[in-house]
Amino acid sequence: MNILRRLSLSLLASAALLACNLGHANDIETRTIKFPSASNKGHPQVMGVEKFAEIVAAKTGGKITVRPFPGGALGPDLQTVSAMQGGTVEMTVMNASLLAGNVKEMAIFDFPFLFANTKEADALADGPIGRRLLDKLQERGLVGLAYWDLGFRHIHTVKKPITKADDFNGMKMRVIPTPIYTEFMKAMGASPVPMPFTETYSALEQGAIDGMTNPLLNILDGKYNEVSKHLTLTNHMYTPQAVIVSKKFWDKLSPVEQKILREAAQETALYQRKVARDEAAKVLAELKKRGMNVHELPAAEIAKLRERSKPVLDKFTRELGEPLVKEVYASVEKVRAGQ
Repeated sequence: MNILRRLSLSLLASAALLACNLGHANDIETRTIKFPSASNKGHPQVMGVEKFAEIVAAKTGGKITVRPFPGGALGPDLQTVSAMQGGTVEMTVMNASLLAGNVKEMAIFDFPFLFANTKEADALADGPIGRRLLDKLQERGLVGLAYWDLGFRHIHTVKKPITKADDFNGMKMRVIPTPIYTEFMKAMGASPVPMPFTETYSALEQGAIDGMTNPLLNILDGKYNEVSKHLTLTNHMYTPQAVIVSKKFWDKLSPVEQKILREAAQETALYQRKVARDEAAKVLAELKKRGMNVHELPAAEIAKLRERSKPVLDKFTRELGEPLVKEVYASVEKVRAGQ
């Protein structure tokens, strides 16, 4: 092949690529996306939103701008969901189980002691079950894109420490406003107090509740060490975060724009999970340094908590459907067995 022919083919290829890019650009409109989150700036949840904004800007040549609204600036999570269903807020990221009011099967993520580690959780979330649950959200005016990480939950209390299972008896414990979480805390012997996350610091400070559960990341981010003297490590539940979009907004997007947002959310998941898990490993030492008393429950006491949670699991297995629950546990066991 002579040099002129090679040059001609190169020019043709470049022209084709330019035409493709121009066509791609024509499918992207100038848009602004409001993306609120409950955590404060600097928290891995918010860092995920910021990374997502960066990726979307790069993929759209700056035509789509994602505006983070951290710290619950647009209201509590469930209020934000209502706004998304109404089309006034475009996106958010929140505890997946909070969406159980829209898709009941999302409650599976609240099953106590379901996961032993993040590898098991990621396999479920990224596999066919996790995708199926996100897809169900469309029936309720929401579109699920990906799962991010918040970590395993622990107990922190104002005055009385939890050092054994019976210490829950009579404690007023804030719970995520979901049915399983409420029933779980009742089964522990505590009095559950459903409450939006954004109201919990003042509730602890004023004595309206005796304690609550949180991933380690949230305890430091929300300065709960200032109003909670004791931290008990339990790993009793894992908290995946669902990244969701308003369907009213989604339906206005071109297929190209939809593909960009979905891919950006999934790419961000890899970054966000690593950041969240790296930070969580550092937080415990920092909380101790700031004066929290950290307690680890003996294996026998954890076994008691597991035993007390069995009626809750039985009840919600019936409600969510035994086939789904069996499929979830089979997925976890497959990872656990190294298959």
